[in-house]
Amino acid sequence: MNSPKKLVTFCEKKPNFVAFFTKKMIIMRYNDLFIDFDDTLYDTHGNAVIALRELYEALHLENHFDCADDFFDAYWRANIELWKSYSMGEISRDYLIVERFKRPLGVSRSLKPTDDYCLKASDLFLDLCSTKPGVVDGAHELVEYLRASGYRMHICSNGFHEVQYKKLEACGMLHSFDTIVLSEDAGANKPSRQFFDYALRVTGACRESTLMIGDNLGTDIQGAIDAGIDAAYFNRFPEYPAGLGVKYEVTALRQLMDIL
Repeated sequence: MNSPKKLVTFCEKKPNFVAFFTKKMIIMRYNDLFIDFDDTLYDTHGNAVIALRELYEALHLENHFDCADDFFDAYWRANIELWKSYSMGEISRDYLIVERFKRPLGVSRSLKPTDDYCLKASDLFLDLCSTKPGVVDGAHELVEYLRASGYRMHICSNGFHEVQYKKLEACGMLHSFDTIVLSEDAGANKPSRQFFDYALRVTGACRESTLMIGDNLGTDIQGAIDAGIDAAYFNRFPEYPAGLGVKYEVTALRQLMDIL
């Protein structure tokens, strides 16, 4: 039997072998990957910035705002707050769709936005968003690598059914995944355990050999951990540390290729 001293010496002399062996152990551990879509693979924020400007011009909102940034800033404040509430099940999808435009349009100097007008704005905005192909840096390379490595991959998203498939097609990833699991099909949003239990059931994945990859500490990461699933936190804008319980943390998608 090798002594601890000999083992240490071997590890020091063969670092590449140790790294290879460690990677193989991880590959053996996970069979299924649950992957968030928006702002993990698909550049939702970047694409939405473009779509918002197109919406501003299409609706001639320059006639109602002194500065376009007044509208954009009010939209993002409302959108972030409402999506958080929606993820926690505190508001409905229909309320989110209308309210995220009613609030920013309501700060204009002359508009009095009705629900119908806000719904029209939302429909146009979602149409504009769903045609944008932009992805997060390294997304295509990561997906191709994971498929070639033999992982079963499943999108797990709170996004709206009629939009997510269009966005997947627009960015060329529609046929890259084994399953697309959406909260509207699950009857619950991430981070609820109901969502993750549903995802395990429809994908046939085993809880112990599944890894969740996502950019949101609350909905993706804590939700997975609470459901007994390992998590890899994509800390795209590294301002907040992952905290306890997170198996892996990366700041670039390509770093996942060194882990998986």
